[in-house]
Amino acid sequence: MPQFGHYARLVLTAFLWGGTFVAGRILAREVPPFSAAFLRFALAFAALWAAARSRGRVQWPGRAQLLPSVLLGLTGIFAYNALFFTGLQTVPAGRASVIIALNPVAIAVGSAWLLGEPLGRLGAAGVAVSVLGALVVVTHGSPGELFGGRAGVGELAILGCVASWTAYTLVGKVALRDARPLETVLYACAAGDLVLLGPAAAEGVFGAAAGYSPAAWAALLYLALGGSALAFVWYYRGVEALGAARAGVFINLVPVSGVLLSAALLGEPVDGSLLAGGALVLAGIAVTNRARRTA
Repeated sequence: MPQFGHYARLVLTAFLWGGTFVAGRILAREVPPFSAAFLRFALAFAALWAAARSRGRVQWPGRAQLLPSVLLGLTGIFAYNALFFTGLQTVPAGRASVIIALNPVAIAVGSAWLLGEPLGRLGAAGVAVSVLGALVVVTHGSPGELFGGRAGVGELAILGCVASWTAYTLVGKVALRDARPLETVLYACAAGDLVLLGPAAAEGVFGAAAGYSPAAWAALLYLALGGSALAFVWYYRGVEALGAARAGVFINLVPVSGVLLSAALLGEPVDGSLLAGGALVLAGIAVTNRARRTA
């Protein structure tokens, strides 16, 4: 039963991240990638700092936390978000979410190789089933359409997000040995935003920000507070309690939640492929978690 809370937060995290593709697509049409990433995590850092201060936990990372914090900032904050906003300039949100659905596979393999977390055949099968479900949802029942065209720069950028997030998750598992999830994300935001500052300034972020539209600022606030500050902490709590591979498989719910949010907010139809794919995603998560518990 104690694990139920972690599962619930990971499901909610997936829904928050599903909305980031919609918000990111809106933002990418108006704001350059480094500027969008810098502002997202400057706002997220402010929210996390306030939360940490309210709990009396504000302190600079110690020597053991310094290198992991820098690596987390470079992978999950700087690289992931620069690639994310670059990709969404040309890649539709649905197609991007399909590529991001490869995350659990990469995390599970990396966890088995680098962290010694057993996967086994049953766990691998569960990951495969949930990925198949995500593909069914976002391609409306025709997964083969994903490979119908050649990958462009945008697709390659989103694929780079998979590598960045896998590294962020695995390094985070190590960092959580010496710090709580809130502090871990706070340190990563600080490190990543410092690296983003130079490229964002070169794009003219400080002069242009005042002219952003209300829609752009609304998207930024959603990305910063919901998709970053809250979701990152919940995700790392799941990694800390359940392991990187078991927590990572919930990322397969992100494309499903993206479709559901599009239906609810934009009036897009919900067809049979959504129901079938969603069932496959949930079944894959259940099988993978059962396999991890058994192992």
